[in-house]
Amino acid sequence: MTPRPKYSFGQSTNLVGLPTDLLGCREFNDYPQELHISGAREMNKNLFEMLSQAPDLGDAGLAFHAYMNAMFGMEPEQQEYEQALKGRRFRASFLRLLKGWGYDSNGPEGAVLKGWVQSRFGLFPTFHKDVIDRISGPVWTAYVEEKMSSRFHNNSIHTQLDMLYEFCQWALGRFAAPGKTHLTLYRGTNSFDEHQIVDRIDRRRVVMRINNLASFSEDRDVAGCFGDVIITAHVPVVKIIFFNTLLPIHPLKGEGEYLVIGGEYLTDASYF
Repeated sequence: MTPRPKYSFGQSTNLVGLPTDLLGCREFNDYPQELHISGAREMNKNLFEMLSQAPDLGDAGLAFHAYMNAMFGMEPEQQEYEQALKGRRFRASFLRLLKGWGYDSNGPEGAVLKGWVQSRFGLFPTFHKDVIDRISGPVWTAYVEEKMSSRFHNNSIHTQLDMLYEFCQWALGRFAAPGKTHLTLYRGTNSFDEHQIVDRIDRRRVVMRINNLASFSEDRDVAGCFGDVIITAHVPVVKIIFFNTLLPIHPLKGEGEYLVIGGEYLTDASYF
């Protein structure tokens, strides 16, 4: 068999203390290591002390939401219309980014989320509106312009996302997936532009380079609504930044959605 080509998965720096090429490779997904964003838990000890008292995930989600509101002065989503009428500038919030992602993962909010993954985990996106085939090309330039937009870069938005990731990891270990290293998740697609086939093992199993941030579902039938080909992946728990039941109220409730950090995955690709 012809050896697989070696890819550079991203930039040399990240905030999780492991080489980016290790984080992006298939071998890491087979044997994942615990990940933490530098300083995120240490700077928010009060949050995790409070969470330790929560009897279940529902109470923990409410505690996290209250802490984020107190720290970042985020207005409830139901007040957005009233703020718009008064001409007030919105404070950027992770909930607004999730809402935008739900509408279009290749929109401006999606660019900010992919940019956060690039900053914290070092992984470059492979797709944003189109295939990103080279740095400094027109697609890359358009992505950078959107991810750096001042519209969303206020109110310490990257810090908010750091805290969301750390809370998600805490919740998975404590309530949602205790003792598990992987979850089986599904994604429907009609095109392999966004998630590129790197190697074909056999008729169904392929190694795919998943975009640096991608949506999956815990429900195969739901994934089938988004494409005729169902990608089945065993996703390391440490690569999940958000899941459907993490918070009591959020804009991605309807699809059992998980937001997953990308890289190379050994997947099963089959028609629905």
